[in-house]
Amino acid sequence: MATSLHLEAANLPEDAIEVARIADAWGVKGWFKVVPHSADPEALFSAKRWFLQPSERGAKAFTGTVLLNIRQAKDHSDTVVAWAEGVDDRDAAEALRGARVFVPRSSFPSTGTDEYYWVDLIGLQVVNREGVALGQVRELMSTGPQTVLVLAYEQDGKAQERMIPFVSAFVDKVELAEKRITVDWQPDY
Repeated sequence: MATSLHLEAANLPEDAIEVARIADAWGVKGWFKVVPHSADPEALFSAKRWFLQPSERGAKAFTGTVLLNIRQAKDHSDTVVAWAEGVDDRDAAEALRGARVFVPRSSFPSTGTDEYYWVDLIGLQVVNREGVALGQVRELMSTGPQTVLVLAYEQDGKAQERMIPFVSAFVDKVELAEKRITVDWQPDY
């Protein structure tokens, strides 16, 4: 299969964060569908340079890390579609299927007061007002009306999980530099 896929080898930036994967070709002119890992894919729209790595399984059209210069990325119905330099037809777009999309954290849009990217909260230690360690943020979960911190901790040598709503009623402060979140929550809740 002859394809017109022209990709430039690149080094993955140290602050690169995986934000999406490429699902499939979209149309015949080289556009492709993108599945963002976040409900709010602002980083995809603001970054003009995406770094791709091949999917862990399946056919690979490229190896290592490649740079994709994005001509355009936009919302379309319930998905995101994008068009990049060097991807000029449907075959080239199909060759990207399954690729993992990374963008540098430094190219994310700035957050407002009391706004945080989920990726910045993962790994933070959570303590309550009394200084009791409640666990480490393993992931965040959207439950519709609110986001929930999912904490991992150990009790009696066994891995446990604790969930705390990420709302101002329970979250006193987020200190990114100290890698800590202080909450109004008790270990036995």
